[in-house]
Amino acid sequence: MKAQPKASHFIDGEWVEDAAGAEIQVLYPATGEVIARLHEATPAVIERALASAALAQQAWGRMRPVDRARVLSKAAALIRERGEELAQLETLDTGKPIQETRVADWPSGADALEYFAGLAPTVTGETIPLGQDMVYTLREPLGVCVGIGAWNYPSQIACWKSAPALAMGNAMVFKPSEVTPLGALQLAQIYIEAGLPAGLFNVVQGRGAAGASLISDPRVAKVSLTGSVPTGQKVYAKAAEGLRHVTMELGGKSPLIIFDDASLEDAVGAAMLANFYSSGQVCSNGTRVFVQKGLKDQFLARLAARAVKIRMGDPQDDETQMGPLVSALQLEKVTGYIARAKAEGARLVTGGGRGAANDGWFVEPTVFADVTDQMELAREEVFGPVMAVLDFETEEEVIARANATDFGLAAGVFTRDITRAHRVIGQLQAGTCWINAYNLTPVEAPFGGAKMSGVGRENGHAAIEHYSQVKSVYLGLGPVDAPY
Repeated sequence: MKAQPKASHFIDGEWVEDAAGAEIQVLYPATGEVIARLHEATPAVIERALASAALAQQAWGRMRPVDRARVLSKAAALIRERGEELAQLETLDTGKPIQETRVADWPSGADALEYFAGLAPTVTGETIPLGQDMVYTLREPLGVCVGIGAWNYPSQIACWKSAPALAMGNAMVFKPSEVTPLGALQLAQIYIEAGLPAGLFNVVQGRGAAGASLISDPRVAKVSLTGSVPTGQKVYAKAAEGLRHVTMELGGKSPLIIFDDASLEDAVGAAMLANFYSSGQVCSNGTRVFVQKGLKDQFLARLAARAVKIRMGDPQDDETQMGPLVSALQLEKVTGYIARAKAEGARLVTGGGRGAANDGWFVEPTVFADVTDQMELAREEVFGPVMAVLDFETEEEVIARANATDFGLAAGVFTRDITRAHRVIGQLQAGTCWINAYNLTPVEAPFGGAKMSGVGRENGHAAIEHYSQVKSVYLGLGPVDAPY
């Protein structure tokens, strides 16, 4: 089982290798097998990536938006044509079940390319009449953008960041996570095949040092990161030294509030999606499930009955519904949270183990009840298939408890009372919310967080604001009125 790319990096339209960089082993999470060996970017590789991006961006930024759009549309078509091949690679890279990568990862990326291809030609300035004079505005590209990806949705994130950047006339140097580095390389090649001029989307591999060298370079105008809060704080601080534009999509400990009038089956299904999809490795997951006391017993019984039927196993098997965690380190973190939750007095309803004998980094779908707000499980981001169920009695109580966190990425409400649903959502401190649904993130809608969960937005019209800047031009049409 191999997934070795032609080289570690893709720069200026070419595969680039520099064996002087430290080795990166890419492991298949279902077995621990080494499927590829890459090298970290050396300073020479970083320099080549930034220099080619800065040069290529000048002509790209002057191009007609509709011509840029045609390239993105062609790239989206190529992704769809190669859907099965790309899904297989994503499964090897991340350990996600093939039934998931076929519909969620690269398809979402293609959606982003199509959306911003359609949006690009419609982005215009405005005219502001001032009597005899006037002001007109232009929306211009920022220049060279750096994208830093997370390991959980590597290919989707590469598309989500590069699509609006390229649509608005920028170049991007993208550093994927060293844990899941393969998909971004395929995207770079697809862009070239679609007609993207060389240098506009470069991919370099590396760990934190590589990212730091990118975001501190004076040629870089903007940094977009998807990652943890601690990483975001470091990147934000470094970017601030050069007053660079930033988008930070960081972690969460999001509340999913279920009132006792909610549809039981829908609420249970959403809670499972909000905790077990992608083995729980989703930043917006609703990992604090607040259930009103009148529905609690029914909810837990139905949840346990459905959770034990989730089919874990070989991610390449079409029938597998849940795969392993991404790495041995993540397995250690998640099993540690499970052990400490038991020690703190949370009641294990189902799961908690590793599942059937295997060589991979599997954890069963796990549910804890009787969780209190002070427990570690209710305060920290686990990033694994571990659900914390908390009780509540009143609307006012649950709103206050839901907001009692430094995070603010997402939130959800389940109720048949639509007035209450809007009322509650209106008071929750989160950037991305759902009513009677969860974790649906269409590219048409802005995605991002509040508080420590980040700044800026990805997707939707809002993304355009974060990959461009406005120039105001005052047009004087009469004599200059000077008092001198």
